[in-house]
Amino acid sequence: MKRILIPAFALIISCISCEHEKPPAFLPGDTGSLTIDFDNVVNGNDLELNTRNYTNVTGESYSISTMNYYISNIKLKNADGSEYTVPRDNSYYLIKEENASQEIELDDVPAGNYTGLSFTIGVDSLKSVAPLSERQGVLDPATGAAGMYFDANAGYIFLKMEGHSNSATSADKKFQFHIGGYGGSVTPTFNNIKSVTLTGPGGSSAQVRKNKTTPPEIHIFADAAKVFDGASNISIAAHTSVLFDPFSVNVANNYVNMFNINHIHND
Repeated sequence: MKRILIPAFALIISCISCEHEKPPAFLPGDTGSLTIDFDNVVNGNDLELNTRNYTNVTGESYSISTMNYYISNIKLKNADGSEYTVPRDNSYYLIKEENASQEIELDDVPAGNYTGLSFTIGVDSLKSVAPLSERQGVLDPATGAAGMYFDANAGYIFLKMEGHSNSATSADKKFQFHIGGYGGSVTPTFNNIKSVTLTGPGGSSAQVRKNKTTPPEIHIFADAAKVFDGASNISIAAHTSVLFDPFSVNVANNYVNMFNINHIHND
């Protein structure tokens, strides 16, 4: 009987062909879900409302009773260089520390490997002046946005942080930062709308796939200490109540740096 010898290079070509026949991770048109989790911290420690004291950059002790902020206009950055923009009317979220969950659930996201994202802290000027019929849910001043709205010209409160400190000059030792301002619709105002772009650590990515049982999760730390610490070091004694006034620009310039992606889950 004759033996048939297969040249080595033929085996190599055969193996290469096998590799090429592997099914792709996803197909064009596939969609999946993605979770963005906002975890509020203070200098790396979990934020605990009312029960824990912290120290700010100027050495003042304080506790936090309220921590709310708007996240909007989310865009996901794909490893292939493309970008997915969450539909505008579905891209306004109010994160409240008092709630059990600070998660944003995104559905119908094109399958891909998302290495980062960008978003707005606050509510953009176009939505701020839209008819009330187009501002429902967390944007309805009477319901979902109750306590997070100034008036038509001042707009929404982009970030609300309240608490107590012995350094506060108020009678009840309460401090309050209510930061907003989109430029005004009737009378011009300052503009505190801020945009943030974040990248996953170590080149990690959120792998969105069709029919994935557990959606990938982008886990973001939001460090409340950055409200005091940044371009300006803000003292509670000097600025116990910062509402709709020009000094709020300094607070906004600080808190724009309070977000970072701590890690990404894919299981």
